[in-house]
Amino acid sequence: MGTVKINREDAFDGQFSCNTSTLLDPEEFRRQGHIMVDFLADYFNDIEKYPVRSQVEPGYLKKLLADSAPNQPESIEKILQNVRKDIFPGLTHWQSPNFFAYFPCISSTAGILGEMLTAGLNVVGFNWIASPAATELECIVMDWLGKLINLPKTHLFSGGGGGVIQGTTCEAMLCTIVAARDQMLDKVGRENIDKLVVYASDQTHFSFQKAVKISGIKLENFRAIPTTKATEYALCPILLSKTIQEDKKTGLLPLFLCATVGTTSTTVVDPLKPLCEIAKEYGIWVHVDAAYAGNACICPEFQHFLNGVENANSFSLNAHKWLFSILDCCCLWVKDPNSLTKALSTTPECLRNKATDSKQVVDYKDWQISLSRRFRALKLWLVLRSYGAVNLRNFIRSHVKMAKHFEELVAVDERFEIVAPRNFSMVCFRVSPLALQEKVIFVEEDQVNKFNAKVLESINSCGNIHMTHAVVGGVYMMRFAIGAPLTDYRHINMAWDVIRNHVNVLLKNLSSVASTV
Repeated sequence: MGTVKINREDAFDGQFSCNTSTLLDPEEFRRQGHIMVDFLADYFNDIEKYPVRSQVEPGYLKKLLADSAPNQPESIEKILQNVRKDIFPGLTHWQSPNFFAYFPCISSTAGILGEMLTAGLNVVGFNWIASPAATELECIVMDWLGKLINLPKTHLFSGGGGGVIQGTTCEAMLCTIVAARDQMLDKVGRENIDKLVVYASDQTHFSFQKAVKISGIKLENFRAIPTTKATEYALCPILLSKTIQEDKKTGLLPLFLCATVGTTSTTVVDPLKPLCEIAKEYGIWVHVDAAYAGNACICPEFQHFLNGVENANSFSLNAHKWLFSILDCCCLWVKDPNSLTKALSTTPECLRNKATDSKQVVDYKDWQISLSRRFRALKLWLVLRSYGAVNLRNFIRSHVKMAKHFEELVAVDERFEIVAPRNFSMVCFRVSPLALQEKVIFVEEDQVNKFNAKVLESINSCGNIHMTHAVVGGVYMMRFAIGAPLTDYRHINMAWDVIRNHVNVLLKNLSSVASTV
């Protein structure tokens, strides 16, 4: 190795070229903090001015930014100018009232301030002693939220279970699969890992397969059980039982079932009660993924969707999706915390302490994949306290009512059809085959799908609104998911006008093409 040459310009002369000689000067933080809050407030106020979906091409940003980091400090004012000029064009604006894509990822004043407080305190609560309040507040708010959605007491700390805030659903799935895997292998021997089988429907979120792959279970032992229109694409208990029996006949070991409350494509709800009863018969761990729809269960009228969850081993929802708590905030409850900690715990000498040795405290490092963890409970605590259960329920109900309104708009236009039942605040619809038959003599399903895909791309390219799609049972459908914090009925009506206008143009073009054939 050669000698490192020091650039005279980089040599430290004891003087700082920025406004402060410390990295965390309280007054400078106050000044820049006010600037940042004003910047974000202006962004929220002006958010409708921006195209909802980013319109840039891949690689656009490299052309705008410097090749290397600056040698000298730059002001927060200049940096924020670059954010507005260079970064904003490359953003899809998830908080826009005209964002109806994917599932919502909702910001709120309390959520943002909670995230700010979390970042400012910046504690690393991997075990109790590292920050007792971080651990204890998480235990408390997880019981709070569990009670709000009417989870069985067996899944709460107060009833022998417990909850933890993970980053995302994939992490929650992976932790529970690993816990179930080790529990089973302790009984049958580690050499039998290749015999373990996991079950889901073909509508289960794709992150489950990713979690299975990471856990070391063979992908050929992943059973994505087909769903049909007859069950509204919910997982059929009869088919599950039949699949399990076939696996057992070949010497395989049924391990894990992932059931869903609110699938990504159409928000269908799997029948938890019969599925859990079948799983119990075969000693299968049941995880319930309620990432989006679980949040609605703070409202009593949606809690029937959780009937049977008392027999599930674990349950998760994403409070950052529809409970206004800012990404990332995946809430996972388990009936038997020991199964989780036995699989995930580590006890290095450097982390040993009296509290941990006493077995009287929770060390959340043993409830997750990573060691370090953020104080996520703080923002959830702020949200629950700032709005209260009554207002949180009303926010969710307002989104559901707006979805009903949109559904009615679609239903009265004969050119469109609702293609899946609406359970929550998302409507699945398409331009119907009948609308195309008026323009083209012979209409195949593939033609209908391609036309709807063209409609969606046309809409998204204009930037006025943003939606995404799903394909279920061979049917291409547009998903209209309501939940952005600033959305109101005028945005729903405007979105419907945009959709109809684009369909009018494309149908007219289709008619022109057909007349020349």
